[in-house]
Amino acid sequence: MNSVTLEVCSRERINDRFLRAFEGEPQGQFISFESPELLFKVISGKRWDLLKVMTGAGPLTIREAARRMHRDVKAVHGDVHALLNAGLLQKTEKGRIVFPYDSVHVDFMLQAA
Repeated sequence: MNSVTLEVCSRERINDRFLRAFEGEPQGQFISFESPELLFKVISGKRWDLLKVMTGAGPLTIREAARRMHRDVKAVHGDVHALLNAGLLQKTEKGRIVFPYDSVHVDFMLQAA
């Protein structure tokens, strides 16, 4: 199964993972955010719905994603570009969009200040 972990973590932890990967230790697939606020800003409710529709679906046109979500194409277009800019979605050579994972794990911890 091709899985990705969306996480909130420090730059130090990302650097540590990079160094271990550079030494040949498999790290898995991660997309990291600096804070929970940034994660929730990038992945709003409608964008989370878009990821759910696209998980395991293969390449789709924006129009097809909008149809599956019962949403306006223009609104989905804006969400797609936000997720492309964040590195969550990819664009194929044919101009379709793809979320290249079969599952998503979200990992962050809320601690007392």
